[in-house]
Amino acid sequence: MPSWKTKAALAGGGVAVTAAIAVLYVFDPASAGFYPPCAFRAITGFLCAGCGATRATHALLHGQLAEAFRLNAMFVVAVPFLLAGAAAEGRHMIHGGTPSVVTRPWIGWTIVAVLVGWGLLRNVVGV
Repeated sequence: MPSWKTKAALAGGGVAVTAAIAVLYVFDPASAGFYPPCAFRAITGFLCAGCGATRATHALLHGQLAEAFRLNAMFVVAVPFLLAGAAAEGRHMIHGGTPSVVTRPWIGWTIVAVLVGWGLLRNVVGV
């Protein structure tokens, strides 16, 4: 059985994600001035693997799949996997387990490799 701290952290995370999604639904990142810029792009001038993901999420929330794909294709493809993984991790933690990224390091390394690969691909090839 998980501790009350784990339950509180999961509940707080759920509330925070829900609030963030609501703000992102209402306020377009392309025109609202309060979204932070990408630090990687500001420093290097290159797109990071996540550049466009905030605007893509806004587009997805409004049913604009093609626009979301144009903004960050890898993110759009990854969304179902991210949601499924988050649900599985949450369920696992509710039952007192340790996050899979901790117990199976290859998962974290695979995520890092995909992000680095996408970042290189979109800057070198211009995808």
